[in-house]
Amino acid sequence: MRSTRSAEASARLGAMLLTVLAACSAQAQDYPGRPVKIIVPFAAGGPADIYGRFLGQRLQEALGQSFIVDDRPGGGSIVGTDAAAKSPADGYTLLLMSNTHTVNESLIPNKPFVLTRDFVPVAPINYSDLVMVVNPSVPARTLAEFIALAKAQPGKLNYASSGPGTPYHMAGELFKAMAGVDIVHVPYRGSSGARTDVIGGQVQMMFDAVTTMSEHVKAGQVRALATSGKVRSTVLPDVPTLSEAGVPGYEATIWLGLVAPKGTPPPVVNRLNAEITRIVSRPEVRREWATQGAVAMTMTPEEFGKYIDDDIVKWERIVKISGAKPDQ
Repeated sequence: MRSTRSAEASARLGAMLLTVLAACSAQAQDYPGRPVKIIVPFAAGGPADIYGRFLGQRLQEALGQSFIVDDRPGGGSIVGTDAAAKSPADGYTLLLMSNTHTVNESLIPNKPFVLTRDFVPVAPINYSDLVMVVNPSVPARTLAEFIALAKAQPGKLNYASSGPGTPYHMAGELFKAMAGVDIVHVPYRGSSGARTDVIGGQVQMMFDAVTTMSEHVKAGQVRALATSGKVRSTVLPDVPTLSEAGVPGYEATIWLGLVAPKGTPPPVVNRLNAEITRIVSRPEVRREWATQGAVAMTMTPEEFGKYIDDDIVKWERIVKISGAKPDQ
């Protein structure tokens, strides 16, 4: 009798599991059934906005629904990220994140969200080096000359960033700590405003993504002193790295990826991951990004989650070393 009941219970459990699996499979196949919103918590014109639109267009082509970029800058990514965290976990709202988010986990602990608690990883997109540039009016043609100038005039030189916690801010703070200089952070609401004011001479220096600043370097609107990667950028091959030009061991990059509100169905996450992986793995996409200085990244959701966790730990150490503060 007991064995019969046990068999019946097992059969019911098996049937339930099959039903759940079938529902999940149908959910993934039917997704997306309406337009999907990609919240970009940074200003228009920066790398996140540019690559968000690039990816959205190709996801639309692959999945047959609009992927609409919704730029919501403010608070060093806090405003848009909070909006995404409070959105329904149904796959129809995604967040385009960068390492600004992993920095902010330690730089801004009192946020209305916690990255790893309120979001699930979907897929990485790409990474690129940064380039340290100065306005041509700055009397320094090399990194060594800039460091000497900054040491001779402590607190007199300024550097712009797209806001507290962004890769541009942290690259500057890391440079200050490793080069032993005192330069003043001038935060903006987005990289476009910072870039414009460095080109215009209102601020002397900034770290910016190679993907967006290299054209201004080539046009002579700014002077490139160094790039931030381990090796020289293929886009600016004549510009030395910071490590080889006078700050040994320096390295900083900007990377982008997609996450979704916690609770987003795994089949939806997996389908998005598969499509994004296919897109960024295309030879023509990789060739196009290489000309811009961007390198495609591919990982499973689980691998991307580990990458995010490790990056949080990495930047926590750098925040402590640099002494960076959110209001600096």
